[in-house]
Amino acid sequence: MRTFDFTPLYRSTVGFDRLANALDRALSADTSPNGYPPYNIEKRGENDYRISIAVAGFSDDELSIEMRDGQLIVTAKKQVDEDADEVTYLHRGIAARAFEKRFHLADHVRAKGAETENGILHIDLVREVPEALKPRQIKIASPNKTIEGKKTAKEEVKA
Repeated sequence: MRTFDFTPLYRSTVGFDRLANALDRALSADTSPNGYPPYNIEKRGENDYRISIAVAGFSDDELSIEMRDGQLIVTAKKQVDEDADEVTYLHRGIAARAFEKRFHLADHVRAKGAETENGILHIDLVREVPEALKPRQIKIASPNKTIEGKKTAKEEVKA
């Protein structure tokens, strides 16, 4: 029973609706033990991340990675094998069932590449903040100083 009412947050803030929606999504996420397939999320640097998903039993052709509406969507669908009817399993422990995993990405995060290695799908992500949004210094001008070689209004009146 983990429910929170974000109504007061919506009433008293402007522009933070995405944050409240993200919190609401995180708290209402499916917490069932069905974590198929298992995955890791790593922070590899200040702006670099990696998602690793166990995809044993799937070929690269059976995997799909798509970015849509601020989400990274990974899907896998096993292709039908005509020879599967002839095989009798005594134990089938490799779960090759279809899945779809969704990861909500923060602003300015994009996938820069993906590869499979030893049954693990690695998706590398990078956060690229645009220059216009990066912090910058603003110089403070004094009324008695010149600005970039130009005289101030007081100096022009005296001249």
